[in-house]
Amino acid sequence: MIMSIAITLHLLAIVIWVGGMFFAHQVMRPAAVNTLEPPQRLQLWVAGFKRFFPWVWLCIGIVLVTGLWMFFQFPKPPLFMHIMLGLGIIMMLIFFHVFFAPYNRLKKAVAEERWKDGGAALNQIRMLVGINTIIGVITIIVATAGKYFLN
Repeated sequence: MIMSIAITLHLLAIVIWVGGMFFAHQVMRPAAVNTLEPPQRLQLWVAGFKRFFPWVWLCIGIVLVTGLWMFFQFPKPPLFMHIMLGLGIIMMLIFFHVFFAPYNRLKKAVAEERWKDGGAALNQIRMLVGINTIIGVITIIVATAGKYFLN
């Protein structure tokens, strides 16, 4: 019963986090570029990140607690679980960097109407979110197919 709850919470947190990044990177960004001028686009991203990043923090907490709990239920966790753990930690570290460095620069630049600096910060966020999305998709593949390919 507890394992079912842990797996469900873990999966929901991953869906929210990775799905949110995919949407932002592959759908929202191109739409914003095609329809908004840089000042409005940067303001939109600050507002969007302000709403999305608390969800990411919550998801990271859920993923860490449930993932580590499940990992330590095995006397010898399988290789695919080690890979998932490693990739998850990399994703979290990338997010921490995004949150504490370029996101702070973006907020400050937008507040001061320094659009070029804001654009540079947003571009760095875009690149890192793209990398994290790819890592997230790979992690999902490892989670779903890993026990069949990595035994």
